[in-house]
Amino acid sequence: MKNAIVLAAGKGTRMRSDTPKVLHNVLEMPMVELIVQNLKQAGADRVVTVVGYGADDVKKAMEGKCEFALQQPQLGTGHAVMCANQLEGEEGFTLVVNGDCPCIESDTLKALYEAVEDADMAVLTVSLDDAKSYGRVIRDENNQVLRIVEFKDCNEEEAKVKEINTGIYAFNNKALFEGLKKVTNDNAQQEYYITDLVEILNSEGKKVKAVLTTNMEEVQGVNDCVELAHANAYLREKINTKWMKEGVTMVDPKNTYIGPNVTFGHDVVLHPNVYIYGTCHIGDCVVVKPNSYIVDEDIEA
Repeated sequence: MKNAIVLAAGKGTRMRSDTPKVLHNVLEMPMVELIVQNLKQAGADRVVTVVGYGADDVKKAMEGKCEFALQQPQLGTGHAVMCANQLEGEEGFTLVVNGDCPCIESDTLKALYEAVEDADMAVLTVSLDDAKSYGRVIRDENNQVLRIVEFKDCNEEEAKVKEINTGIYAFNNKALFEGLKKVTNDNAQQEYYITDLVEILNSEGKKVKAVLTTNMEEVQGVNDCVELAHANAYLREKINTKWMKEGVTMVDPKNTYIGPNVTFGHDVVLHPNVYIYGTCHIGDCVVVKPNSYIVDEDIEA
């Protein structure tokens, strides 16, 4: 059994919006829907979205697409995972993904499922020349992950580490829920942190490994409208490049917007300022003229 938990309870105060952060659109799809869709493409049998702020709105937007758990009050990432207790007792593996990471790819999520088959926990990491204030991933000589250290708590040697935590994890489901029982809120914020599981599982002789990705843009969270625009631009370019390699002619790719659930036939031409969203198929030899906005339509020549 492959499970997944999406952490989507926060408001996202830096968005300066009443709309829950995870419902802000990337290519006209809510961020959380993009993530759930990619989790299912990666093989997830059950997806639980943990909701909190704007819970009713998130449930309405995602009705029929996943299960839900309520986190109220919100007491940290570890506490959010505890709230998805309908998965406790399940066999298999569980991914934990932040709901504001819309660019994460199904292939990366699939690699995490595979990585944890011979481990109890896998941490998705990325290496940066300038790791800034991100949490550092500390390994031993055998590449086992020993701990994740917040930058403010790093000593001089730890601060030099370039490998950082993305906040995306995979677990043996049994190890996850047994470990959560040992996570405490003995810290300044009085919150329960999922990162504490690294040291807890290590102390029990369990295996914690890292899966290193090279693409920071793919794992970047969205915290404000600037980062939302970056996510839109990243996915637009990725999708456009894919379809141009499949033979779709785009007169001006930078001003062509295609959603992730759009498909094309052969010999299609898209003129500038074209927007194609939702579930669409643009058939063989169709020419889409400038300034067209198409949603949930199949178009044939």
